[in-house]
This record gives sequence, C-alpha cells and structure tokens, in this order.
Amino acid sequence: MSKSRLRKKILKIREKTNKRNTKINFEQLIKIFRKEKKKRIIGGYYPVNFEINDLDLLERFEKNKFIISLPVIKKNFEMDFYKWSFADPLKLSKYGIPEPETKNMVYPDILLIPLVAFDKNLNRLGYGGGYYDRFIKKLSKKKNIIKIGLAISSQKIDNVPINTYDQKLDYIVTNKYIIK
Repeated sequence: MSKSRLRKKILKIREKTNKRNTKINFEQLIKIFRKEKKKRIIGGYYPVNFEINDLDLLERFEKNKFIISLPVIKKNFEMDFYKWSFADPLKLSKYGIPEPETKNMVYPDILLIPLVAFDKNLNRLGYGGGYYDRFIKKLSKKKNIIKIGLAISSQKIDNVPINTYDQKLDYIVTNKYIIK
C-alpha cells in the first residue's frame, strides 16, 4: 500500500478513535525523562487533526521547570523550535496551526512528535512533508536528542514503508504501552 493511501486510512482510524481526546499517561514519560536528567528543553507540538493532545504534558513539564517549545514552520519544508510558555501568545501559521509569536529559538533535548502511524521497529509515518525528518537530521548534528512519538495504540501497523530520509524514533508512547 502506498504511503498516501496508508495515511488516509490511518487518519480516518485516528479521527474516529481520538474524538474522545485520548490522553497519554504523564508518568510514562517521566520514567523516560528520569534516565536523562540533563535533558531540560522539550519540543512539543500544538495538536491538530485529532493528534494526541500533548498540551497537558507540556504544562506539567513547564511547572517542573522544563523549558518548553513549539515548532514554527519555515520555507522549504523546514521548521525550527521556539521557546514558549502557556502565558505567551500564539499566532496561526499559514497551515492554521498555532505557533509561538516570540522568536527565541531553542534546540530541544527531547522531541514529542505526532504521527499518523507507527510500527514495532520505531518507524513513523507522518503527513508526508518531511518536516520532522529534516529537523531531526539537522538537530542530531548539533546534539544527542531523544525522539518520542505520541500515538493511540490503534495507529500501529505491521510495517511502515520507509525511505532513506525517514528518521527512526527512540520511543513510541501510546495510551496503552511504550515501545523502545
């Protein structure tokens, strides 16, 4: 099955399943973070299209003195992350996704990544623009990062079709289990 057809199929499943706004257990992520005590900058995302809502997690991290950030989409299918606080305003990007207004760029230590589908080998199927793959490749040249995909367990498939540009995740945290 092509990536495009697979995306459409899984996005319908995700929408149907996540209309109840499925949550990830914060404690599952804390277990991962305890191993990485020096990792203090979290790159999150503003959930759209029935993605797992990570805003509660980001708020808890901010209260625990982590620096949180959100992506800002740039030209040429690239993005960067900018420091953000729940007290800061957001603006809508050309894609209708809220982004930080401030331009205080940061390099996250840990990325929380939305996904369309995943497999047991930590491969991720995204929306097809390659934004996260490019960012992960660029950031990995600067520092060691932890890449955590957030999903509903029903988004798991047998094999994600991958190419040389696709970046593997370190963890996938679902509403039911963790793959590492």
